[in-house]
Amino acid sequence: MHKDFEEDAADAAARVLDTNWTGRYTVPATGLYPHQWSWDSAFVAIGNRHRAPGRARAELVTLLDAQWSDGRVPQIVYDVGRDDDYAPGAEFWRSATSGLVQPPVHAWTAWLVHCADPAGSVREGFLARVYPLLARWHDYLHGPRAGAVGLPVTKHPWETGTDNSPLWDAALERVPPEARTAIRRPDLRHAGTGERPGSRDYRRYYHLAEAYRDAGCADDVPIGFAMVCPLFTSVLAVSELALARMAAALSDGGGAAHEAAAARVITTIDEHLWDDELGLYVALDDTTGERVRSATVNGLVPLLLADGLRKGRAERLLEALTGPGFLGGGPYLPSTARDDPAFDPALYWRGPAWFNTSWLLVRAVRALGHVDVAARLLEHFDIAAPDFPEYVDPSTGAGRGTRQFSWTAALTLDALLSDESDVLPEQ
Repeated sequence: MHKDFEEDAADAAARVLDTNWTGRYTVPATGLYPHQWSWDSAFVAIGNRHRAPGRARAELVTLLDAQWSDGRVPQIVYDVGRDDDYAPGAEFWRSATSGLVQPPVHAWTAWLVHCADPAGSVREGFLARVYPLLARWHDYLHGPRAGAVGLPVTKHPWETGTDNSPLWDAALERVPPEARTAIRRPDLRHAGTGERPGSRDYRRYYHLAEAYRDAGCADDVPIGFAMVCPLFTSVLAVSELALARMAAALSDGGGAAHEAAAARVITTIDEHLWDDELGLYVALDDTTGERVRSATVNGLVPLLLADGLRKGRAERLLEALTGPGFLGGGPYLPSTARDDPAFDPALYWRGPAWFNTSWLLVRAVRALGHVDVAARLLEHFDIAAPDFPEYVDPSTGAGRGTRQFSWTAALTLDALLSDESDVLPEQ
């Protein structure tokens, strides 16, 4: 990438983050997503750590200020004045936050943010403030959310971060496509119907959300959906290792426990989520005990844990990543494999390439020394500016979803300004 282009792209990305900054947190997009989202804020902080590390720390602190008493970090923290702009809103949840969660990338992010500006972090007491909150968040996932094999389950497709992935299709078929709540679709003002989940999907989403809400968001009440996701659990393992780094930096004695928790998660992912025929990891239906045999980008994310996986599996994952279903079949990394029956290049998580999953895999392959594969993945970020779309067609790069999307801008900034070759850098 030409240096002048890099500088222009970085400046454009920073302008998106400035525009979407509210003074306390960054909205994912000013129109479609007017609140604070959990893993969006984590990715935004990763980008902001380069140019505005104080803002990156504030982003995470603001999110953790909304943590529930049981330890969960909510999927959405609502700006109640914007409740008509996104559905379901605070009125639906009868709360200023959603009762759902999202993938636990936060401790990993907090460590990256700390390492980018350790002096500022120490001056603000950042690690001392967030470490106990993040530890409680993980305790919640290992405790009330633990499923039959000991890995945390997601109670709703929205919790997975990959909302309409084919990994959830079979479980959703058991959910009645009926909802008591009138379903509004403000999202369709910002993206075409062919790019967003359909009405039948939304009726099921609302049915599950109503059931969870009406049960007081209690995790011991079955609501018809409980899935173990390889992406969700993989970033939990990385985040446990990040907590171990934090504990050491704070001279806290809990580091060994976090390392042990990470090891347990990795061992269990290996034992229960591997699909040898597909050569990647898949989801597990906690209700039926069955694996969901669909090839998605979720199943490549355990490459972040390569050193702890069973012998030969990291190599199989690299083969899948570079094979015809993924990078070998086109320029950008699809969310569902090109040869999977559910593949759709336009429809949300059923085919389009997303910048956050490309970023996750860049970190994984760099740590393994595969600079050529990292370069292929980084080509995704070459097409982000100036629109910074939510996601793109994996073959043409045409923008999909909303535009001026915060995590696209933030991770583009990180791709331009960071060449870290470890998943978890040293301070």
